[in-house]
Amino acid sequence: MRQILWGFFKKIVIADNCAEFANQIFNNSTNMNSSALILGAFFFAFQIYGDFSGYSDIAIGTSRLFGIHLMKNFAFPYFSRDIAEFWRRWHISLSTWFRDYLYIPLGGSRGNILMKIRNTFIIFIISGFWHGANWTFIIWGALNAVYFLPLLLTNKNRDNLEIVAQEKYLPTVKEFLSMSVTFILIIISWIFFRAENIKAALNYLFRIFSFSFFTIPKFIKTDKALVIIILIAFFIIIEWQGREKEYAMESFGQKWRRPFRWLFYSFIIFLIGIFMPSAESPFIYFQF
Repeated sequence: MRQILWGFFKKIVIADNCAEFANQIFNNSTNMNSSALILGAFFFAFQIYGDFSGYSDIAIGTSRLFGIHLMKNFAFPYFSRDIAEFWRRWHISLSTWFRDYLYIPLGGSRGNILMKIRNTFIIFIISGFWHGANWTFIIWGALNAVYFLPLLLTNKNRDNLEIVAQEKYLPTVKEFLSMSVTFILIIISWIFFRAENIKAALNYLFRIFSFSFFTIPKFIKTDKALVIIILIAFFIIIEWQGREKEYAMESFGQKWRRPFRWLFYSFIIFLIGIFMPSAESPFIYFQF
């Protein structure tokens, strides 16, 4: 029930509210300043993560009520220190299928350098094509291949197998910088995933690096956007605390007295009720 509850929080409070601003900014990107475009990409990153990992938590938790144990599908991917680690933690059911039935049969990371490059681009481009027959998905896949290649060619693609800052409260400065750079690279790739076409994605990126970079974001309901950013910060704190577990709330508050623990659960339900959008917001991955 805790996993289902956290899944609903991810979907309704985080994903659906981020979607409102991501859609507004991406759909009107030609009229937005740089800071607003950065926020739009940031909101979409949490929209797609909250949407799909939330759906997975709801499905896995519901299955467990019936004694069916489904595989873990997300392992806190935005805490990854490099792209290889990110892909081990993002959409695990799909990435492991591609690894076992496509990448390894092709030869995987064995063979000469050209074979390694070929196999890497094949796996990522097909992963993009799996999402749809659109050049934006192909470029998204190819871009991730470009991110991944330096790690593969230097044999660093399996450096970060354990969760970051294991048994520690905070990451080291090096870990924090690695997570930040990886997250920025992921956000850039998400722009191609979200954009309607290649031209729109390139224009979006071009406008981000304009002279309005340090201006105040301008879009509708900026006051509500600030509230959603605070909720994202709350979400990140809970996810960070539970990053070594199967899901974020697996053991959160378990040592508290029962009234305080249930007060926290009630607070999550309250947030779901308050921030539930009035219009239906379908799951992004249902289209794939």
